[in-house]
This record gives sequence, C-alpha cells and structure tokens, in this order.
Amino acid sequence: MISGFSHHSHRCFAFLLAISFSAAAFAQTARTAPSPQAQPSPAAPAPPVQTQAQNGQQQYTIQREVNEVDLVFTVTDKHGRFIKDLSQSDFALLDDQKAPERVYSFTRETNLPLRVGVLIDTSTSIRQRFHFEQQASIAFLLQTIKPDTDKAFVMGFDVTPDYRQDWTNNLDLLTSGINSLRPGGGTALYDAVYSACRDKLLDAARGQEPVRKAMVLVSDGDDNQSHAYLDDAIKECQRAETIVYTISTNTSPTRDRGDDVLQKIAEATGGRAFFPKSLEDMPVSFQAIQDELRSQYALVYKPADFKNDGSFRTIYLFCLNRRYTVRAMKGYFAPKGTQ
Repeated sequence: MISGFSHHSHRCFAFLLAISFSAAAFAQTARTAPSPQAQPSPAAPAPPVQTQAQNGQQQYTIQREVNEVDLVFTVTDKHGRFIKDLSQSDFALLDDQKAPERVYSFTRETNLPLRVGVLIDTSTSIRQRFHFEQQASIAFLLQTIKPDTDKAFVMGFDVTPDYRQDWTNNLDLLTSGINSLRPGGGTALYDAVYSACRDKLLDAARGQEPVRKAMVLVSDGDDNQSHAYLDDAIKECQRAETIVYTISTNTSPTRDRGDDVLQKIAEATGGRAFFPKSLEDMPVSFQAIQDELRSQYALVYKPADFKNDGSFRTIYLFCLNRRYTVRAMKGYFAPKGTQ
C-alpha cells in the first residue's frame, strides 16, 4: 500500500463520489488535440486511444491533451497474485495533493503495444553468471514480444552503454543482439539507465498510437563507474514514463547495497524488484514480469491546477480495499512551455 494518505482521505473520498465509472462518461471524452508544439511528458499530447467500455463491446475514441496523465498501475493481493476485476470506484487518487479535475478513461487488463528495453550488466562482477542471464533474457523476449504490435531493444553495459540492437520486432535480431554481448570491465549502471531512457524510451511513444514502456534491468546493482547519480537515473525514467523491473544477479544469502539500488529504481517508477535465490530461479522472475505487463490497469485523467512549469508532481494512488497493494509511478515531470 502506498503510504502518506491519511491526511488526504476526505479529499480522496470526495473525488470518488464525483467520478463514478460509467460508459456514459467515456462517450463525453472525444475532443480535439492541441497544438503539436507542446513538449512530451506523462501529460503530453498523443494520438487517439481506442478504449473499451466495461461490457467489452463498445469502443470510444479518446484523444490526449497536453495536460492529461496516462497512469498505468498494477494491483496485487498479499500473495502477489494480480487482481484484474476492479473498477474505477475501487481507487482513490491524488495528483500533486489534489483530486484530479476530470477522469477521461479507466481500463482493465489493457493490451497496449509494448516498448521494452532489456539492459544486461556485462561487467566483470557478473562474469560467472553471464551466460545464464543471456539465455533467460532471450527466453523472456521470445515469450513476451508480439511481432505484430511490440518492439524491444537490447543494451549491455559495463563502463559504457553498449547498444547491440535498436528498436525492432524481429526476434532473431534481438536474440543475436543478446548473444553478441561479452562480459568485462567496471559497472556504470546509473549511466546505462539514464542513457536508455534519454536516448530510446523518452521518444518511444511518438507514433500513431499509445504504447506501454518498460525496462528490464538485469544486474547486481553495484555501480563504480557512473558519472550520473542514482537520482539522475530515476528522474530520467520518470521523464520517459518508463516502468522499470529489476532482476538481481546477487544470489548470496545476504542483501547488499546493490539490491537496495535495484529496489529503489523499481519502486520509484512503479515497477518491481526481483531477487532470485539462485540462477535457476531467474526465469521465474522474467515470467512474473511478462505476466505483469499484461495485467495492468490504465487511468487517463486531467490534473487539477496543472501548470507547464517543468515541476515534479507527486502521485498517490491506493485501493479502498486495503488487502490489495497498488504499484504505480510516484510522480511525473510536467512539461515546460506556455500555459
């Protein structure tokens, strides 16, 4: 459960009373998109979104405006099982400590095209585990990427980012990219995450339809070469609206600083950190990520008192049923530009 909500509870419940979920609400949401000069962000303009009503039959066209936020999140029970049958009225939300001005859409089990970056640590510290990481990563892509809708890229990293395969839906090219990686050198993890978000994922949503962006980071979490700081890497992920899933290659019984780094990156972006107890458990972590990418909710809303000032706006989202845990990004950066 996301904490820090108790002193805002009365505002959340007022919000829930005001925005009950119905198909009629969707029918009123079609509108004209603004000038394309607006800068991209979680609140940036995008092409129309085809969204299903609750009965799964009718579809409504929704166009994004510059001050809209597209929030993707996951709900699990205490055993980690995904909860897929909740409605908008089951949640409470605050954006920058205020209830949203308007909710445009709420969808369950969304099936948006995926844009996935796979980042594999190739530093000397993981040499003995490297081959197993390669094989598990390949299996994940083969099972997850649907060539007709999805794309992925492959990056290895030691002291520098090493892009081995750019965006593609060709599974053979992705497999070859992973197989071509070789271990050696120090570890610049923060630089790699920063680079992937800035150079690849930030612009991945620019196209004819919205996409869901994710990064899968396979590493022991130890950094000894980066020019960027951890917070720099996290902020760039938030600017790129990218959910980060981390898989630790540290299989020792004790948790170390690198595990804490991976946990922090995942939590800040609405993802999840996995800590396999053995290399043989790594495919299980990849399978969990695959399941989660296909088991998410999406909420599109207009924030209250929104300003294009480049500031960071916090997001607090929780389920009214306190048995369930919500994972969502902690916030986003508003675009800079004219009001």
